[in-house]
Amino acid sequence: MTSSPSHSRAEWLEADGLGGFASGTVCGIRTRRYHALLLAATVPPTGRFVLVNGFEAWVEHDGRTVPLTSQAYAPDVIHPDGAARIASFAPEPWPTWMLGLPDGRRCEHGLFITPGRAAAMVYWRLHGGGGGTLVVRPLVSGRDYHALHHENPAFRFDAARDGDRVAWRPYPGVPGIVARSNGVYTQAPDWYRNFLYAEERDRGLDHVEDLASPGVFRWDLAAGEATWILAAEGHEPAEDLPRLRDAERARRERFGTPLERAADAYLVKRGAGKTIVAGYPWFTDWGRDTFISLRGLCLATGRLEDAGAVLLEWAGAVSNGMLPNRFPDRGEVLEFNTVDAALWYVVAVHAYVQARSLPARDHRRLTDVVSAILAGYARGTRYGIRVDDDGLLAAGEPGVQLTWMDAKVGDWVVTPRIGKPVEVQALWVNALRIGGAFEARWADLATRAKAAFAARFWDETRGVLHDVVDVDHRPGTVDSTMRPNQIFAVGGLPFAVLDGTRARRIVDAVEAQLLTPLGLRSLAPEERGYAPRCDGSVAARDGAYHQGTAWPWLMGAFVEAWVRVRGGTPVSKTEARRRFLEPLLAHANDAGLGHLPEIADGDAPHTARGCPFQAWSVAEALRLDRCVLA
Repeated sequence: MTSSPSHSRAEWLEADGLGGFASGTVCGIRTRRYHALLLAATVPPTGRFVLVNGFEAWVEHDGRTVPLTSQAYAPDVIHPDGAARIASFAPEPWPTWMLGLPDGRRCEHGLFITPGRAAAMVYWRLHGGGGGTLVVRPLVSGRDYHALHHENPAFRFDAARDGDRVAWRPYPGVPGIVARSNGVYTQAPDWYRNFLYAEERDRGLDHVEDLASPGVFRWDLAAGEATWILAAEGHEPAEDLPRLRDAERARRERFGTPLERAADAYLVKRGAGKTIVAGYPWFTDWGRDTFISLRGLCLATGRLEDAGAVLLEWAGAVSNGMLPNRFPDRGEVLEFNTVDAALWYVVAVHAYVQARSLPARDHRRLTDVVSAILAGYARGTRYGIRVDDDGLLAAGEPGVQLTWMDAKVGDWVVTPRIGKPVEVQALWVNALRIGGAFEARWADLATRAKAAFAARFWDETRGVLHDVVDVDHRPGTVDSTMRPNQIFAVGGLPFAVLDGTRARRIVDAVEAQLLTPLGLRSLAPEERGYAPRCDGSVAARDGAYHQGTAWPWLMGAFVEAWVRVRGGTPVSKTEARRRFLEPLLAHANDAGLGHLPEIADGDAPHTARGCPFQAWSVAEALRLDRCVLA
């Protein structure tokens, strides 16, 4: 348990396996528009709506009212003082608070979500005997999860009641909200105005919201535990809360480590199969992130069925050799602005078929997809992606960001990297070698591309690789900016593109100039344009995103490369675990409890930024722990 004030704004997450979730802070004060008690994905894992944002809770006893919660209101007011009563907090097996009452008794409050249903299970119970009335007011919106809600006459407060079931339908076209409890509900509509979300304000976004409260629930705590189940209509469980709690506790105990349990949050339903959410609270599933994460989240943890379900679900999305960058939230055209997502898919397929024996039908389906990707790239596809005369892969056109360094501010692509980006070539050579195992023409092209890579990317003066060659498709030009992308020539992929002395010099240079405890910097501090912090306005953050900001997911490729150039010995693995993995995992509670963040500042103290819960950050740590350093 922890009650440290430094953790008061640390965030917890409960995911439902459908793309929906509950999330909030240790102190209970919502600081983001995404913090919610019930946030449902209507077209898993997209179409997300915030249904129940939170609640006000208090205990009435002996003529006194004792708040159990606090809210933040504009301009900068915290009221009431319930958060001050938090004596301790435990994130495992789910978020659980112990609150101290003025008479010395304790009130335990917990909440959890079970996979496969958009429902939150919430409970309170007194420790120390005696009685009291627990009063809870739900705070409701029924809005898109990216939006904010404001008082308006269209909100429908009326409730439909049937026994212990209360249902609200705040707006047409929005999922209904069902509450089941062992308490008593009283209709008492009201508006709560001007909630302040500090994280949104700090990110330069709109940050004030109004929420509706249809009524009040009351429980006699002397009668026992208060239980409250909130669900999107159609998702309410048939079982009571104690039975759900026992089953969920047993399920969570089967995970080997807390990090493995954290990985479970990112695997979600899509169509008849599965996919991987890139990060919480604002990302859905992105192609590149999904296939980078699959090896750690699924294969390293033994979830082979899930790995197959992800790969087969995405197999149907191949178009002209490409896979989408992301599936939009609802209805829009698929976005294919990524040169590397399909190549990462090939790498993921290779790892998957190495890990298990497949039915012939599934094996043929996956190898057919690999062939379609390689053939599409060889023919030439969108955004100038094509095989050049040297066997390397050219890609890019003005105004489009195609690599993982994909920040764009208005019409400004911050890191365009048009030409032949270094990590794309490493992926291309790996994909060709994988395809060459069942089609000889790809093996021949792999040999030619690897030779061209060694000849064209090496910078002997600095002992590193160029970041891009044939910049803007101008033959012979190079971008020698010191970035981490070159590490993929040595680690992070099944086959190293370089070895020997050159590989060692690359790893040493990356370690010296880019390594932080939370991953590799995206730009060396000595380079022009280096951004030491990723904060401020949207434009400022996007401009810094790949200009020095550190990325935990890159630690996977770096550590693998570091071990490879030392011969992969047990001694090197032990040292790498001590020097790199353990310090990284020490930050697992900095932002998202039990998880690793999306990014961190390039300069010390390397403050966590971006999504507090990021799939590929967790995945690469797991891959290191279970595979590379095992």
